[in-house]
Amino acid sequence: MDGKEQLDHVRERVIETIAKNMNLYGVTDSIGRLYGMLYFQNHPMTLDEMKEELGMSKTSMSTSIRHLLELKMVEKVWKKGTRKDLYKAEEDWYQTFTDFFTIKWRAGISMNISAMSKAITELEKIIIFEDLDEEVRSAAKTDIDKMNAALQYYEWLNQLVDSFESGKIFDFIPRDKN
Repeated sequence: MDGKEQLDHVRERVIETIAKNMNLYGVTDSIGRLYGMLYFQNHPMTLDEMKEELGMSKTSMSTSIRHLLELKMVEKVWKKGTRKDLYKAEEDWYQTFTDFFTIKWRAGISMNISAMSKAITELEKIIIFEDLDEEVRSAAKTDIDKMNAALQYYEWLNQLVDSFESGKIFDFIPRDKN
């Protein structure tokens, strides 16, 4: 095996590991492989170049790039004299994690706060009925207390996400140990 083959082999092993790890976060292996491939490129690539490199359809490649753009893991770049869109991977893994984490967690937090707030409002309307069975009223009050405690947790989680977005998390856990 020559040096180029060894280099490609090492890169492929890392790309596969990246793809598997991203799968843990709900990102498909093919999107993970695309990010990994872009990460090792020393220049931005067009969709056609990516398609050729990975052997994926142009539609699949376009969908995958759009997903990576939404996660802020790749960015569109401009190059004088080139009409086609060019893309490159975000190489700052701290920033990639921060963006990925905050996007996913903000969506989850918002969805849970909304569902719990709506449920609390509905339960508060239920417990005011005079002819409501006392066991049901008690259960509804207990549920309200549990959801209020969960809402406090989501307030804390919002603060944690804020610390990632602002970079304050790195005051507590530095990016570099040097």
